[in-house]
Amino acid sequence: MSHSTLPRTAQEPGGPAPSAAADPLTAPAPTPSPAPAPAAHLGAPLPDPLPAAPPDPLSVWPASTLPHGPGDLTLGGVPLTELADRFGTPAYVLDEDEVRRRCRAYLRAFPDADVYYAAKAFLCRAMIHWVHEEGLGLDVCSAGELELAVTTGFPPGRMVLHGNAKSPADLRAALRLGVGRIVIDSTSEIARLAAAVPAGTRQKVLIRVVPGIAAGGHAKVRTGTDDQKFGLSIADGSAQHAVTRVLGQPRLELTGLHCHLGSQITAAKPYLSAVRRLVGLLARIREQHGITLPELDLGGGHGVAYRPGEPALDIAALGARIRAELVRGCAAAGLPVPRLAVEPGRAIIGPSGVVLYRVLSVKRTGTHTFVAVDGGMSDNPRPALYGVRYAPRLVGRASSAAPERVSVVGRHCEAGDILAADARLPGDLRPGDLLAVPVAGAYHLSMASGYNLVGRPPVVAVTSGTARLLVRRESLADIQERDIGL
Repeated sequence: MSHSTLPRTAQEPGGPAPSAAADPLTAPAPTPSPAPAPAAHLGAPLPDPLPAAPPDPLSVWPASTLPHGPGDLTLGGVPLTELADRFGTPAYVLDEDEVRRRCRAYLRAFPDADVYYAAKAFLCRAMIHWVHEEGLGLDVCSAGELELAVTTGFPPGRMVLHGNAKSPADLRAALRLGVGRIVIDSTSEIARLAAAVPAGTRQKVLIRVVPGIAAGGHAKVRTGTDDQKFGLSIADGSAQHAVTRVLGQPRLELTGLHCHLGSQITAAKPYLSAVRRLVGLLARIREQHGITLPELDLGGGHGVAYRPGEPALDIAALGARIRAELVRGCAAAGLPVPRLAVEPGRAIIGPSGVVLYRVLSVKRTGTHTFVAVDGGMSDNPRPALYGVRYAPRLVGRASSAAPERVSVVGRHCEAGDILAADARLPGDLRPGDLLAVPVAGAYHLSMASGYNLVGRPPVVAVTSGTARLLVRRESLADIQERDIGL
């Protein structure tokens, strides 16, 4: 299927919500059907089956992406070459309509639930406005994220505070600003939090439970098992002990259970298993303490495709299957169905972002070609941390050269500074060319560093043919102003 026939579902912020049936967010990547077997003729060899159609190269780009001129693309109606010329490179570009479309898709998929955007994936004032206007809550993990949201006008009662090691400053900020829920991650946090709650008030809390389920795209992002730093285990009784401890604190109000299985999960089965185990724990809590907890937060970790043809989690199907499993399990246990919550981050902002780089050098060493760009692991550490693979694209000029396998590498002093290993790009790449990398909205700027003091890139928003700066580029002056000692 050509890119021009892909469903284009991005809408103006005030426009109608797109149809779920035509929404690539809520449907898995299409799998080409095998060619029908030809009829056998005696004595005649069977022909080779037709090759499967290659995946659409723009399938992982925001829905507003369109070809423009010789080799260029527009995003939100703005040419990528124009963005690079105006804002420089590297630069992150966010499609505002894509963000809003994905927020709305979550509200359709989970109509009777609370949807909290996970701020750790990416946060700035504009993003806070967008998710608030679309009706989502906010999941924060520090006083910094919390303060930025509150000073931007986000209601603190619509926030959940996470963290396996919350500092006293984090807890004080949450209580002072009136955060809606605090997720307790360890038993030592219970007495510390209770002591900080002002007399005569109560703070609503959830207990983060480890259900013993291995799920996620890499070992470093699997958080639902008993061998990592998060949460309280069901298997060893830690979760049940924490429930008893919280119920003994008059300034804490236990409203439910929380779990987060990991990141880049592309199947519904782990979430259904988590529902069953948490419903079982809810039933044991009622039996032991005589209380029915009204809330169940299943966290996030919903996987997206980073390259054409990769699987992505079907959000609409996930919502329906979780609801069905929760209703069935609660009916069997004689429990009322608790209020559900989910916490998507990557699945909203990841595919809404593109990063632009300028090629600095092309080096051929033996049979290997290295394409070095003006960014690297300081603005995207994920390939170095998790071996993530991306699909960069040449934009700004047409090329008839045959594609070659190259490594797109960064400018930093590390052999592991590789942004896209084994990428297919035209064989005539040269310094000055512009590369665009899709699915760059999540865990890029939020995990960026000051390595080699190159400065973090700006963030630009596009919508309806216009572009505006959201976060300016970090300058050398910014870096020097922080260094005050001699």
